[in-house]
Amino acid sequence: MTTIQLALIGIDLVAAAILTFALYYRRHHRRDLLVAFLGVNVGVLAVTSVLATSSVGTGLGLGLFGVLSIIRLRSSEIGQQEVAYYFSALAIGLIAGLPHTTLALPATLICLVLLVLFAADHPKLLSRGRSQVMRLDRAIFDERELKMEAEARLGLPVMAIKVQEVNLVNDTTLVEVRYTRPRVSTLPVGLRRAA
Repeated sequence: MTTIQLALIGIDLVAAAILTFALYYRRHHRRDLLVAFLGVNVGVLAVTSVLATSSVGTGLGLGLFGVLSIIRLRSSEIGQQEVAYYFSALAIGLIAGLPHTTLALPATLICLVLLVLFAADHPKLLSRGRSQVMRLDRAIFDERELKMEAEARLGLPVMAIKVQEVNLVNDTTLVEVRYTRPRVSTLPVGLRRAA
């Protein structure tokens, strides 16, 4: 192994630790996914490093690894944020595992991935936007009536509403509601603590 390869392995491990512990766990507190993110990162790094020095096509090896990763992602319920962290862990491992002649480009790209996740998943970015799943106690088909019912329950204007299920047997409607929470200063005093 060259000095650049060893340095990239070190950069990858530091970046994976920042991604999983400093960014993801600190914000989302899901311990079960830490192992997955680290495993994907180090696995991609190892496979890419080996394939880069062998006669097997890198595209074939990465394609197979990607298919296995996608199958695993589809088999468990995770949100879009977790998918972004999975992809970032995979991308960082891939960048560090490919052969490079200098450290500047891969180190910059790895830093860019971390910086984008830091900013895009920051708690203060669009912090008033909310999404909530609600079960309404009536089967409602009319979208205007559905929106008015959700707004009456929330006490806030609804930006978007998506019907997930209308159950005619139990006379209920399951909807995902997207709304914007008002600024804390405009809430009544009793609700400010809950916000």
